[in-house]
Amino acid sequence: MEDGLGRPPFTYREVGATRGVLPEGYHRFRLRRPIGRGRPLFEHAGAEILAYRIQKETGIFRCADTPTAEPGSAITVRLGVGPVGITAPCRVVYVLDEPDRRGFAYGTLPGHPAAGEELFAVEYDSGDDTVYGLVLAFSRPATWYTRLGGPVVRLIQRFVAGRYLAALPTTV
Repeated sequence: MEDGLGRPPFTYREVGATRGVLPEGYHRFRLRRPIGRGRPLFEHAGAEILAYRIQKETGIFRCADTPTAEPGSAITVRLGVGPVGITAPCRVVYVLDEPDRRGFAYGTLPGHPAAGEELFAVEYDSGDDTVYGLVLAFSRPATWYTRLGGPVVRLIQRFVAGRYLAALPTTV
């Protein structure tokens, strides 16, 4: 069933929940680390996130139908190692363009091995000029093999989130 705009529906009901309280019934994940200092770094890192840089730098980016994240943009990532991998379709749910927060969240579509949402953002703390990278997600298995993988899948998620944050620029 499509969403009324000819697009496949998200595979979870709580669309947009990474904006606030993460829903019950999912594995919830949050990783936030300082990446540097200064508003110029915040602006630069925010633009890089919107251009899918962290997905590209970690090697999971396959394609997107827009050069930068926009609500409704389709993005496909490839999860796996070497020749063994899974193509995972997603769609941008929203874009953050706030004075001290920039980034976007995407949600899973049919064919993705998980069901849920992930936010990629930078935050600026004007109190001490620190810029933080943030990955926030909620998900649950959507296939038999992700259910079977259980704790290993969550370890992989944590590892990849660390790589996302490591891909953020630390200087301008």
